[in-house]
Amino acid sequence: MNRLRGTISNIEVNGNLSLVTVHLQPPLTLKTIVVETPKTAAYLQIENEIDLLFKETEVVLGTAESPNISLQNRISGTIREVEQGQLLSKVLLETKWGGISSIISSNAVRQLGLSKGMNATAFIKLNEIMLSNT
Repeated sequence: MNRLRGTISNIEVNGNLSLVTVHLQPPLTLKTIVVETPKTAAYLQIENEIDLLFKETEVVLGTAESPNISLQNRISGTIREVEQGQLLSKVLLETKWGGISSIISSNAVRQLGLSKGMNATAFIKLNEIMLSNT
């Protein structure tokens, strides 16, 4: 499980859903959508420190900095390690905000030519990020 720490900077509520914006240092903004609101979850408050959690299988990797896709959560870094298996591979990305691991197909690793020391970007859908206040 990937874990990054940040501070809630904005919350947009619609019905039972909240779009939560979290700022990390050095400056990076990530967003997530949760099925809670500030009225139903005490941790959803502006300025609260929060952990963002997301599974390795939910991290998409790319080698281009700004591809035209709808994924807004983008974290750039350098590949620290590639553990290539027959079907799946684990790629460890070192970023300014900490390490991020991604599990993708070994075929994708070969197609993208991913290797240690290479720059890459992690993309995470906003509905795949969970929040934790522990």
